[in-house]
Amino acid sequence: MNWLITTFTSSVGKKFTMALTGLFLISFLIVHASINALIFYNDGGKIFTLGAHFMATNPIIRSIEVILIAGLLLHIIQGLLLWRANRAARPIRYAVVKHPPQSTWYSRSMTLLGTLILLFLIIHTSNFWIPNRTHQFLYDEELPLYEMMIEKFSNPIEVIIYLLGSFSLFWHLLHGFASAFQSLGLDHNKYRGLIRFSGNAFAVIICLTFAMMPISIYLQWIK
Repeated sequence: MNWLITTFTSSVGKKFTMALTGLFLISFLIVHASINALIFYNDGGKIFTLGAHFMATNPIIRSIEVILIAGLLLHIIQGLLLWRANRAARPIRYAVVKHPPQSTWYSRSMTLLGTLILLFLIIHTSNFWIPNRTHQFLYDEELPLYEMMIEKFSNPIEVIIYLLGSFSLFWHLLHGFASAFQSLGLDHNKYRGLIRFSGNAFAVIICLTFAMMPISIYLQWIK
C-alpha cells in the first residue's frame, strides 16, 4: 500500500503516472482520429457512420471509455499537483528568468496548454459525445453524428474553436510525447532521436487530421 501512496504523492510518482496516463490518452487519440478521418471518404457519411456506430455499441470500447475518463481525470489532477508543487518550490518570482537553451516555450507552458485542451474537450463532448450517449441511454438509438458535424462546422466560430483546440493539442503533444518516455526511463541516447522524430510526426499527423475536418466541411470539400 505504501508504494501506491508514493506513486500518487511523490514528485517522481506523479511524473510516472502522468507519463502512463499520457501514453494511454495518446493511444485513444489514434483511434479517435482514425474514426474521424473516415469522413474524408466523402461518401455522405456512410463509412463514418459505420465506424461511429461500432465505437458507440461495441462493449469493449464502451468499457474502455470508463478507463479513458478515469485516465484523463488522473492526468489532469497529477498535472495540477505538479504545477502547484513547482510554484511552491519557488515562492519568490525572479524579475528575469533565464531558461536553459534546450527549454522551449511549449515545454514551459504545458499547464496552460492542458487547460486550453480541457476547455476544448468540454465544448467537444458537449457538442457530440454527451448528446449521443444521453440519446442512446434514453431512446436506445444513436444521433446522426455526421449530419451534426456538417451543421456544427458550417459555423465559422465552431471551426475556429476546433482549430484552436487542435493547435493547443499540437504543442502539448510536441513536448508530452517525448517527455512521457523520459519520465518512464525509456529515453535512452540510442533511441532518443527516434522517439523525438516519432513524437513530432505523431503531433503533426494527429492534429492536422483533427484540424482538416472542420476546415474541409466549412469549405464544403466534404458534404
